Amino acid sequence: MNDQPELKGGPSAPLLHWQRIILPSFAALPVLAILLGLGLWQMRRLEWKNAILDSLAAAQAAPPVPAGASAAPFTHISATGRFRHDQEIILGAEVRGTVLGADLITPLEREGLPPLLVDRGWVPQTRQGVERPEGTVTVTGWARPSERGGMLSASDSPATRQFFNFDIPAMGAALGIAPAPFGLVVVGQGAARPAGVLGAGPAAHQGAVPDPARGFPQPDNPHLGYAITWFSLALVWCAVFGVWAWRRIRD
Repeated sequence: MNDQPELKGGPSAPLLHWQRIILPSFAALPVLAILLGLGLWQMRRLEWKNAILDSLAAAQAAPPVPAGASAAPFTHISATGRFRHDQEIILGAEVRGTVLGADLITPLEREGLPPLLVDRGWVPQTRQGVERPEGTVTVTGWARPSERGGMLSASDSPATRQFFNFDIPAMGAALGIAPAPFGLVVVGQGAARPAGVLGAGPAAHQGAVPDPARGFPQPDNPHLGYAITWFSLALVWCAVFGVWAWRRIRD
């Protein structure tokens, strides 16, 4: 009868050592999979954002085309017609210095085509000093698609014609018109306004109003940094688990 204990380093010792990390591995692997998945997702987002930025740059460099009854989002377009200044809409809210203002939306009546909602640019809330050209005008900019407000968006006020979402059907209903399914954001000359659809204006505004956008929208593109962060966390997780597993097996 052999009552002697099993010698250290016997046939079952390595197996017993590895069994001490098998169950923790089942908990560590899903975390690693999540971190790697998030990194890969950010890489796909990077490709998607780069494609958008490339298309925006190409659209801005291309000559404007006359806007018809429809237009692809963010294309370079121009439109000719007469402004309906009596149907102005205020969109959003933006403070410049100490002056509260917003973007001014004015319908442009076009011959043989639906009216076009034109974002002429930032104006003070009082609309003091706003230039309102009469007669036939031609405006140039980029085609802005209609937007619906989300759960956290500010509520629009159709009765006072103050909107926080570029919701073309709702704006048309408030004005009693059937506008085109896209809008036009006027692009002016001068220094570029900060990134974003509406953008945040300079610290203080000087000059004529409306103050139009200075280019096409330039969305932020932080996805490469996010991907590096997630992959780095995955690498750190592997290192931490490896050190822990080595110490557990050794001890």
